[in-house]
Amino acid sequence: MSSQRARRGRTLVSLLAGVLSVVSFVLVSAAPASATWVRDAEWWLEPYGFTEAWNVTQGEGVLVAVIDSGIADVPDLAGAVVGGADFSGVGSPDGRTPVGVQLNHGTMVASVLAGRGTGNGIIGTAPQAQLLSASVGFGGVSEISADDQVASALRWSVDQGAKVINMSITRNTLDWPQSWDDAMLYAFENDVVVVAAAGNRGNGTDEVGAPATMPGVLGVGGFDRDGNASWDASTQGITIGVAAPSEDLIGINRFGEPQTWAGSSGAAPIVSGLVALVRAAHPELDAANVIQRILATATPVGTSPSPLYGYGRINAAAAVSADVATVTNNPMGSLEEWIRLNRRAESTDAPTAHPTSTPAALPLGRLMWPAWGYFVQRYGIPSLFVLVFGSLIGLGIAAVTRRARRRRRDSRS
Repeated sequence: MSSQRARRGRTLVSLLAGVLSVVSFVLVSAAPASATWVRDAEWWLEPYGFTEAWNVTQGEGVLVAVIDSGIADVPDLAGAVVGGADFSGVGSPDGRTPVGVQLNHGTMVASVLAGRGTGNGIIGTAPQAQLLSASVGFGGVSEISADDQVASALRWSVDQGAKVINMSITRNTLDWPQSWDDAMLYAFENDVVVVAAAGNRGNGTDEVGAPATMPGVLGVGGFDRDGNASWDASTQGITIGVAAPSEDLIGINRFGEPQTWAGSSGAAPIVSGLVALVRAAHPELDAANVIQRILATATPVGTSPSPLYGYGRINAAAAVSADVATVTNNPMGSLEEWIRLNRRAESTDAPTAHPTSTPAALPLGRLMWPAWGYFVQRYGIPSLFVLVFGSLIGLGIAAVTRRARRRRRDSRS
């Protein structure tokens, strides 16, 4: 508890961007520029299997899009960024000029994901993966809505050939705009794994927010050095797939300097790097089975899945090497099915046109069944039996009444 209070006492730099924010938490002063110090600070690489996984692959040949504030040109990412674009309207065309309020955010995310070991020496979880920088500007810096920026960035990333998309952002709401339906479906239809940060209680996110709530997205929660679910630097929700380190992290800021930070913003690129390793080691697998390998090889914590750890803490070595049975569906759910069940309630019926001709008569059964079918669908079979028997009783009473009246009339005559 004392460590939690201490973390709460640190300087909080959070971006509340209307409907969207990046999800880093606690940015403090730059650390000493020592390659040895930086490497030693990456405490998650060996315990969670990355150094062992690198004996199989370092993510070479896998293109990862980072939808964030923009990846600056820093020595630790030399040669890593192979393309980019700006969707805020205020950045540079190549997406490399940081925009928004947290200008360091995108570069720090990228360094945790694909740092090359040059410069200050930071090594990303997929140090040979290639990156795309899709810069989006939140916090009122752009006249383009944050939702529209994200939707456009998703589609562009897919069109550039990205096989992994990292989204260390949150809406701080469970729901998302319909424009994201189409953009995310486009990613899934093109076999892309989308990884999203769960959000942080320290930023006011008490439960997972979109895009990590979207079916099919691999949501990432966070834990501390002891493997315990982080309180400030993560949150909870049933859409968390796995958990990764989110406290006492090290990254490279836009000035090329190492900086300590915390948040599910850092946990997400750790997992995106792992996705890149799996895609490089198993190019035959589709997105659903890449996610399945990461979930199936995670180390469970208590009941699995749980709202804090999902299927457990990541295990990179097992994810790239273990025998894992294949699946036919994305274990994180189907966005297409969700849309089918939920969006139809939001749609409006077209105005009914007045007929210009008399329709042909339909058999009685075809006229009645839609009404009965609707009743069964809405109220259930038992209610239907009650209605039928009630109707029969009513008809019987009416028949008896008519016969009684007929007898009285006959007696009078």
